[in-house]
Amino acid sequence: MSFRTDTRSPEKAARTPLAGRLSQFSWVDAAVAAAVLVLLYVVLRVGQGTTVAFSTHQNVDVDTDPAQLPYDAARSLLRMFAALAASVVFTFGYAYAAAKSRRLERILVPALDILQSVPVLGFLTVAVTGFIALFPGSMLGLECAAIFAIFTSQAWNMTFGFYYSLTSLPRELDELSRSFGFTRWMRFWKVEVPAGMIGLVWNGMMSFGGGWFFLVASEAISVNNQRYALPGVGSYAGAAIADGDLGKVGWAILTMAVMVIGVNFLFWRPLTAWAEKFKNEQSEASEVQRSYVLDFLRRSHWPRLLGRVLRPVGRGLGRAGRLLGTDDRPLSVDPVRRRRGDVAFTLVAGGLIVWGLADLGHYLYDRTGFGVFGEPLLLGLATLVRVVVLVALATVIWVPIGVKIGFSPRLTRIAQPVVQVLASFPANFMFPLAVWFFLKTGLSINIGGTLLMALGAQWYILFNTIAGAMAIPTDLREAMDDLGITGWQRWRRLIIPGIFPSYVTGGITASGGAWNASIVSEVVTFGGTTLTATGLGAYIAKATESGDYPHLIAGVAVMSLYVVALNRLLWRRLYRLAETRYSL
Repeated sequence: MSFRTDTRSPEKAARTPLAGRLSQFSWVDAAVAAAVLVLLYVVLRVGQGTTVAFSTHQNVDVDTDPAQLPYDAARSLLRMFAALAASVVFTFGYAYAAAKSRRLERILVPALDILQSVPVLGFLTVAVTGFIALFPGSMLGLECAAIFAIFTSQAWNMTFGFYYSLTSLPRELDELSRSFGFTRWMRFWKVEVPAGMIGLVWNGMMSFGGGWFFLVASEAISVNNQRYALPGVGSYAGAAIADGDLGKVGWAILTMAVMVIGVNFLFWRPLTAWAEKFKNEQSEASEVQRSYVLDFLRRSHWPRLLGRVLRPVGRGLGRAGRLLGTDDRPLSVDPVRRRRGDVAFTLVAGGLIVWGLADLGHYLYDRTGFGVFGEPLLLGLATLVRVVVLVALATVIWVPIGVKIGFSPRLTRIAQPVVQVLASFPANFMFPLAVWFFLKTGLSINIGGTLLMALGAQWYILFNTIAGAMAIPTDLREAMDDLGITGWQRWRRLIIPGIFPSYVTGGITASGGAWNASIVSEVVTFGGTTLTATGLGAYIAKATESGDYPHLIAGVAVMSLYVVALNRLLWRRLYRLAETRYSL
């Protein structure tokens, strides 16, 4: 791996007095300090609105004055980054547990399949009630529910990607960790996180776009015939769409574009450029990712000074990490002992699952009977066809484009903000144009709904393909150039094996994302016109809005069944193939 380091030796840097460093501060340091102070002030100022008094019986009135949009944008950004922080913590914990424990893997990975298939509206139904009860009389309850909804649109993709990077860790890195006797804490932060950093950053970027996609559903909530709304660009756009005001919809679209481009320039672009140092290669590429913001920060003394101040904290965490034990897991275990443990684990876990399913079945049988599953099973077939067509078309279109972008740092700089804007564009913002287009051309919403679903799902394949192409070592690409291998032979021997693991991650999350996107793509409303497609997404949306819990549970359960079956029959087999044949 190539790392960018301070040109001074560690001994010389350690001898430099703190007062001497402070005297070297320049206008760059002053600008960075001012930017951090302004950011903290904005966060504190905007955060004050999250704890105001709130009553569940008060009327919801969204202010659609364009002058309100800067404040709404700040509130939406605060929720997005709070959800991203929660997603990163969840990713590290959940993916690590699934990758390190063979028994937990049997439950956690299928559970992740189910979680990504549960629509955002399904989580909101429970989250709104729970968080309002947790924070009675405060807007904080709705804020937490909205953040939780955005979290559910971000976390699964990141978790799948990091889980794969842990299970396909290069063998030499695994041997290095064992031979040096790293603690599990050191192995995680020194080996496993760096090895998966490029995929984690790009999956985080894609997940952030998924949060934008469901922003309207997260901020303008309709549950059990009760409507709630929070200040934000999503609720602003939802109110403008309901009013049929194209002008205000245009202002919301412009604000969304500015936010996405700004976040990309100030946050994601520096991260992707910084993550280049974790590429596993023998020689550094002649052209690498660059970021003006990252270059500016590297000219500042603040990062080094902050690192010096936090160094004792790092040492303390390192010592505390010794409590987790040393990375000395045996390469083989006693089969008899393993079998006994498997039996005990299966009995306990299986008993809990059977008990939960029996309780849920009793609830549904008392209210509607098991016949409630018949209609969603049939409607799910229609949505399944849309998902399969979408993933197939996205693969054919976006894999070659993703490889082209990932191989060219210059093209990446141009394409990244464009792709970010497209991936972050909520389907609801397209409803005015979609309604006009469908009515003008006579195109059925049953076909057009697939196009709207693509807005939220196809980008998972593109982003993961870009990440996979970027992770291919430069020396392997140069070797192919020296040997004159081009065309299909280059794809077969280098590109497909190199991007295949990342593509599988993109495919499985794109499939789950398409099912989720069907909730907001099979029911299109603008003004007084509503178009409804035949599908499971429309069924769940209707049940959520009317507060019909038995039908909502049946719809979510059937959607989970379809997603898990598709993952088991197709994507998991491709995962195993990627682990055994195409890992570096």
